[in-house]
Amino acid sequence: MSDDATRPSASGSSAGAGDPPDMHQALRVVMMPRDTNQYGTIFGGVVLSYIDQAAFIEARRHGNHRWVTVSVDRVEFRAPVLVGDVVVFLTRPERLGTTSVTVRILVEAERYLTGERVRVTDALLTMVAVDPEGRPIPFRSPATVSAPVPRRPGGGATGVGGPA
Repeated sequence: MSDDATRPSASGSSAGAGDPPDMHQALRVVMMPRDTNQYGTIFGGVVLSYIDQAAFIEARRHGNHRWVTVSVDRVEFRAPVLVGDVVVFLTRPERLGTTSVTVRILVEAERYLTGERVRVTDALLTMVAVDPEGRPIPFRSPATVSAPVPRRPGGGATGVGGPA
């Protein structure tokens, strides 16, 4: 699913202190014991799941649509993630096409005991905006999703005119 690409311009960043200035902080997650493997470090799959979520958050900044992950470039772990580490997922758009956004994700761990920041990995994911049938759509088009209707525990919708 390739399309014509442009480089996004550098814009305001929501990165935290010490983050690369051209990146946005998409997620910060505390790693818990439930996320560990038999060696006492965090499962790589847990980190991969958060990488996918961070890519979605960045893609969503470019259009309020359904976004799907089309490809994940090589992910090589450089350092383990430990219980108690705060893992930071920084993103920036690398390529903007017509229907897709290629997102760079930088993953760093803030060590629980020292506060030292360690680079864990980075990845390149391609996200594609799709319609309800799963067909690619231009992401610069009007929004195709809206906020879900709040539901009461019994299953009824809330809001004006709803049951009391």
